[in-house]
Amino acid sequence: MLKDITLGQFFPGRTVVHRLDPRTKLLLLVVYIVALFLAKSFFSYGLVLIFLVGVTLLGRIPFKSMTKGLKPMLIFIIFTAVLNLFYTKGGKLLLDWWIFEIWSDGLETAFFMVLRIMMLVCGTFLLTYTTSPIALTDGLERLLSPLKKLRVPVHELAMMMSIALRFIPTLIEETDKIISAQKARGADFETGSLIRRAKALIPILVPLFVSAFRRADELATAMECRCYHGGEGRTRLKVLRFASIDLIAFFVGGVLLAGVIVLRHFGL
Repeated sequence: MLKDITLGQFFPGRTVVHRLDPRTKLLLLVVYIVALFLAKSFFSYGLVLIFLVGVTLLGRIPFKSMTKGLKPMLIFIIFTAVLNLFYTKGGKLLLDWWIFEIWSDGLETAFFMVLRIMMLVCGTFLLTYTTSPIALTDGLERLLSPLKKLRVPVHELAMMMSIALRFIPTLIEETDKIISAQKARGADFETGSLIRRAKALIPILVPLFVSAFRRADELATAMECRCYHGGEGRTRLKVLRFASIDLIAFFVGGVLLAGVIVLRHFGL
């Protein structure tokens, strides 16, 4: 299950999506999320799904990687679907058994909620799959640069977010190694009561926290040895510039958002 978590991974490439400015991809992600939450019908969700599939194909991201990243969230998705299925009343009564009632509105809400969560996660994955951590840091810093006038440490915030995303796969790999080592020593994480399983996680959490703090200390030492300092006066190897392909991407994103708004207005 841990190996299925793909958030934070980067797949190098020279596709159209990879060559987009990171600021463009960040803004398009915001537009995509807004359009996704404005969608209310099959037509509007279909429009957003076409956009998601099109970007995935252009970025040459394997659909297997997308579906693999959804596996760790399966329990949360099922839980959300069950809540919306049984607690949303309205429409036509489809099932009435004991204390359980399933209405047509509940079924529709559960379906759209599951679809929204899955598409939201996949869209977020596309950002990290096609954008390197360095480019993501630069894009975040440039977008948040107006906050510098309010003395907000923009560079430090962007760097922390980028490092956090970068080290997610590393910590997952470290956790998997610790679990394998504990199982080799006879540890059991799959049987027993819920309290016993929770106690069995202690031999995993302690070395994981120690390893995480050690890596953080090593990273800080390495940055200090290289005389790293953020903020003003720092130069970049690659200067971000918008190109014609970014304008086309903004136009497509605007068409997507406008299409969803129009479909919502007409109840489609």
